[in-house]
Amino acid sequence: MLTAMLAAFLGGIILNLMPCVFPVISLKALGLLRHQSQAASARREGLGFLLGVLVTMMALAGILLAARAGGAAVGWGFQLQSPLVIALLSLVMLAAALNLLGVFEVGLTVQRVGAIDIQRGAFLRSALTGALAIIVATPCAAPFMASAIGYALVQPPAVALVIFFALALGFAAPFTLLSLFPPLARFLPRPGVWMDILKRGLAFPMLGAWAWLVWILAQQAGSSALAVVLAASVVLAFAGWLYGMAQQRRFAGKGHKALFSVTAILLIAVIAPLPGLIKPGAALQGDMQAQVSKQTWTPQAVAAQRGHGKAIFVDFTASWCITCQVNEKTSLSTQAVKTALAKTGTLYMVADSTKFNPDVDDVMSEFGQGGLPMYLVYPADGGPPKVLPQVLTPGIVVDALNQAAAKKT
Repeated sequence: MLTAMLAAFLGGIILNLMPCVFPVISLKALGLLRHQSQAASARREGLGFLLGVLVTMMALAGILLAARAGGAAVGWGFQLQSPLVIALLSLVMLAAALNLLGVFEVGLTVQRVGAIDIQRGAFLRSALTGALAIIVATPCAAPFMASAIGYALVQPPAVALVIFFALALGFAAPFTLLSLFPPLARFLPRPGVWMDILKRGLAFPMLGAWAWLVWILAQQAGSSALAVVLAASVVLAFAGWLYGMAQQRRFAGKGHKALFSVTAILLIAVIAPLPGLIKPGAALQGDMQAQVSKQTWTPQAVAAQRGHGKAIFVDFTASWCITCQVNEKTSLSTQAVKTALAKTGTLYMVADSTKFNPDVDDVMSEFGQGGLPMYLVYPADGGPPKVLPQVLTPGIVVDALNQAAAKKT
């Protein structure tokens, strides 16, 4: 248990460096730079971030464990298997990008155009940033994380929650320590005019996250859901623009209540219909379907092919899994791996968990893996499969394929 706690803590720290978390983490970094000359404000932001991370992690872990106790085969990142969650997250990312670009300010008192009171609302804003960071972190599995989460999911609930708590502490630790111990902030660059440029520049990673989430939604729910979320994004952007104008009119002492009312109506019009319109459906046809050499994985398909003189490579993946997509581009789709697959006659199977697939989660639990990706190589002689690392290189895959093919019945 102590080993799993340490692995979870280290995995949480490394998770800050993963690409899926960067857009949100950059917001926290901006807050630290803004507050480094004000120790009390920095501590307030650090504690808010810590609280948001811990509460959200415990809530997600509690829902995950309750679902598994009820018989559902779900794992780390389960909420991203819901098209509705993906749609809502994409709108949150778009709103954050508009906020960073200065279209509107939210949660703070506007004292003058272009300047914000950083004392008020800092704790709540940081807590919400921490909550959002945890939610969007689930597509990534940092080193040490998979084994720790896999261990947690087969333990009693109390032990599992301790593991998830250690993961949350590790994730929040870097920014919390910088906030609570001002001397550490001396290593950060000093505040200045450049921060305003940086703030607007950070809007573009948020827009990238929005685009990525919209793409995932298209994979999960098809073109109808894609059209809905794109239309909702346009209306949300228009509402943000109106809200920004209302804030400026309020600052100037002019009438603004009508604009605020219109903004509220537009937000309701965007969010209220989503549960009825965003539903799992026929996904868009992607590159994976175009490659006829890849077979759809099922436990039955593996059982039928196993031990008949051919190795089997199974790619457990999902469109929302960042590490999966990176491995696909940097390793699995390379010419070296394609040549090795052809030379060894290996059967390539894809276990897609973009939409909820209980069979995938059952097999991942069987091998002690708490999150995607997972790669299994079954030897040609029908022996036990080998689990490959979550971060692949072409060499790792080629060697595993050659070893598996060499074991003939």
